[in-house]
Amino acid sequence: HLVGRTLTGVRATSARLRRASDVAAIERATVGRAVMDVRRRGKYIVVEFSGGTALLLHLGMTGAMRVCKSEAPRLKHEHVVWTLDNGAEWRFTDPRRFGSVVVCVLPAVGADPCELRDLGCEPLSPQFSARSLYAATRERRKPIKNLLMDQAVVAGVGNIYANEALFGAGVRPERAAAGLTEAECRRLVRAVKQVLRRAIRAGGTTISDFQAPDGSAGRFHVELAVYGRAGLPCRRRGCRGKVRRTVQAGRSTYHCPKCQR
Repeated sequence: HLVGRTLTGVRATSARLRRASDVAAIERATVGRAVMDVRRRGKYIVVEFSGGTALLLHLGMTGAMRVCKSEAPRLKHEHVVWTLDNGAEWRFTDPRRFGSVVVCVLPAVGADPCELRDLGCEPLSPQFSARSLYAATRERRKPIKNLLMDQAVVAGVGNIYANEALFGAGVRPERAAAGLTEAECRRLVRAVKQVLRRAIRAGGTTISDFQAPDGSAGRFHVELAVYGRAGLPCRRRGCRGKVRRTVQAGRSTYHCPKCQR
């Protein structure tokens, strides 16, 4: 829908996102330019344009993008709208305004912008392995859940999926990262990849107001083993524990104290 199209205009509301949107800069970087590529890196979306400019988009918790006809009904939280050379519109929507739209310059065609240079490896890539995670945990005193969510270690693992992966691996979230064995790192890497693939197949996780671009809800919430289940029985076969909620680094953590060690 976007690749190959040329943007002919842009308009934005005055609503502030996580980072203030520089509408004049967005117009200079996008209008009159063709979309060459759209790709993901970690939790970011890179939209590359002819001439070496790009937009770095973050959807936050509730952001979404859609390409639709110009006469399509307006949604309440459409913050940035571009017009395309075929008359359609590309709309950026974010009810809770945790997302961002930032202009950047690419060092080379197809390259990541410099703003992403500190991101770690992709969780579904071969680079994220038992060996790489084990190396990253050495002499690290922070809890393993916090390390797993550190975007400089592995890019793209959020709070819900970190909780679910740790449960799948049988690892207690507050354990010091350096205390994990290589076998535990192997189980954890496998669990991260499994959880993410299942969530992708289910269209994501709708807890409150997350929606896919077509307005549908993510279905992975029905598969959650621990997240949001405080006080309920553990779903691991043979375990009689109950899910406990704690807080780590300001984020909700859910685990079974009986079977996660």
